[in-house]
Amino acid sequence: MQRLSARSFSALATIGMLFLTGCGTQSGAPLGAAPDLGGRTIRAQKVMQLTQVHRETGMTLLEGPVFAQDGGLFVVDVTAPEGRPKVIRVDVARKTSRAVHTDGTGAYTSAQFSPYDGRLYLSDFAHGGIVSLAPGGGDVRTFFSGEVDGARMYPDDIAFDREGNLYVSDSRGLSEGKAHGRVVRIGREGGGATVLAGDLAAPNGVSFDAEFRGLWFSELTENRISYLRLDGQGAVTSRHTAIRVDGGLAQTDSIAVDADGNLYQGLHGRAAMAVYGRHGERLATVELPSRAEGLESATNVAITPGGTRAYMTVSGPAGGYLYSFDALAEGTRQSNGG
Repeated sequence: MQRLSARSFSALATIGMLFLTGCGTQSGAPLGAAPDLGGRTIRAQKVMQLTQVHRETGMTLLEGPVFAQDGGLFVVDVTAPEGRPKVIRVDVARKTSRAVHTDGTGAYTSAQFSPYDGRLYLSDFAHGGIVSLAPGGGDVRTFFSGEVDGARMYPDDIAFDREGNLYVSDSRGLSEGKAHGRVVRIGREGGGATVLAGDLAAPNGVSFDAEFRGLWFSELTENRISYLRLDGQGAVTSRHTAIRVDGGLAQTDSIAVDADGNLYQGLHGRAAMAVYGRHGERLATVELPSRAEGLESATNVAITPGGTRAYMTVSGPAGGYLYSFDALAEGTRQSNGG
C-alpha cells in the first residue's frame, strides 16, 4: 500500500467521516426491496462508468454534475486520493472523459459555474472553503476560507443567484450528530459571509426556485426540505418546512430544480431520486434498472440547459457512474450543478 503523508492521512480521515455520515454511499435498501415513494416511475439508463473504487480511500463518490457553456459535463469525485482526478470532464455524446484537476488534500463535494465570472466553483468539505478554476481547468484560486460567525464551515452544496453571490449548505455538526448546520451567503467577490439560517440538521442540497425568489435546502439527518424566501438583497423574509421525504433507509442529498419549478431530490443510501412539484406533491421516482447492482446512492443531477435530458451521478461498491433519464421539464441554472 502507498505510504501516506500525515497531511494526506488527515484529509482521508475527513473524507471517511464525510462518506460514513452523509455524502457517501453506505448501504441502503436493496433495489428490489426499496419502499414505494409514490408518483410514476422513471427508468434511468446507464451512460458510462467514470471511476472505480480507490484503493487508498476504499471508495469512490461522484457529485456535482454541471454543464459548461460548450456542452462539456463536469463532475467531481469526492473521495479521489492525491494524484487521481478530482474534477472530471465528460463528453456525454462520445462517452469519453478526461481529468481536469487534482491536488493533494481537497475533498470537493459540489461544482457550479458562476454567472458573474464564468469560473468553475468547488466546495472543499475537507478544508472548509470554496475554490475556483478557470472554465477549462487550471488557475486555481481560493474564493473563500476561514470562519463564519466564529465557526469554520463544512461546505457541501452551492448555488448562485443571478448576480453571482454564492449560497452554501454548511453541514457543520454532521459528525457529532448535532443540529449546528447553516445556510451561508457569500458575496460574489468572496467577502461578506452571512448566515441566513442556522440550527440545521446536516444541510446538504441547496437550490434556488425557478423564479429566484427563494432557496430550497434539504437536511440529511431529518429527511426534510425547507424553503427560505428572500428579498431583493438576499435577506431572509420567511422560512418553513416544505416537504418531508419518506425515504426509508435513504436520506436527502442534493437538490436540483427544473424550469417548471419541480424539485429533483437525490438520495443517499439508495440509487434513486425523488421528484416533487413546487407545492410538495410527489410526481415521480427516478429508478435504476433492476439489474444495476453495487450502486447505493444517487447524489445529484444536471438537466441539459434548454433540454430535458438529465444526467445523474450514481456511486457505490461497483464504482462511479453516469445515468441518464428524461426530466419533467427543461434544465436551467438551478438544475445545473451545485
